[in-house]
Amino acid sequence: MVDVLGLVETRLRMAFGEPDARAAVTFLGTERIEVLRFRDGELLRYVTLGMSRAPMNDPVTVVADPVRGPRAELVLTLRGGGRGADTDKVLRPLAVLAASPQVEGVVVTPGNSLDVGEPLWPGAAFSAVLVAEPGGLVEDLELDDPMDPVRFFPLLPMTANEAAWKRVRGAGALQERWLQAGTDLRDPLRAAVALTD
Repeated sequence: MVDVLGLVETRLRMAFGEPDARAAVTFLGTERIEVLRFRDGELLRYVTLGMSRAPMNDPVTVVADPVRGPRAELVLTLRGGGRGADTDKVLRPLAVLAASPQVEGVVVTPGNSLDVGEPLWPGAAFSAVLVAEPGGLVEDLELDDPMDPVRFFPLLPMTANEAAWKRVRGAGALQERWLQAGTDLRDPLRAAVALTD
């Protein structure tokens, strides 16, 4: 049996170095999810470990395939250090998002919105995230056939207005609006982007 999580952690260490903190969360009826924190200067990268233990399966599938299917982990990058935001409290909400394939049968793909229904950390303007394209920060981790590779999805925090606008206009339109406005998506204290022309 392949130690998928061991391989994932090795890939993360190759990409980001040694984690400087880790926490584990277990939800009733689910496997344990860990969240590792990696520090890179003023950047903090919070990465889930455990979501890729099993493939994500479409909820309408009668019998879930224990081997085939997409696998993923989540990566959230924020600016830390004296910015007045207790972003380490994001660990539990991130674990909730990582458990959503097990709990709700969600298949996470780029362009998805994921919402925890409460601020991602105390005082945060964000309760939702946009799932971005993988491959930029951490390369996909190839596994032996017939297993799908593990993909590492960056998460982009969204305000409630941005999430609502994205539902109407689409992920690409929101990302374009962020780009046009020069939005720093790593700023835990940023304001919502202007959504009216």
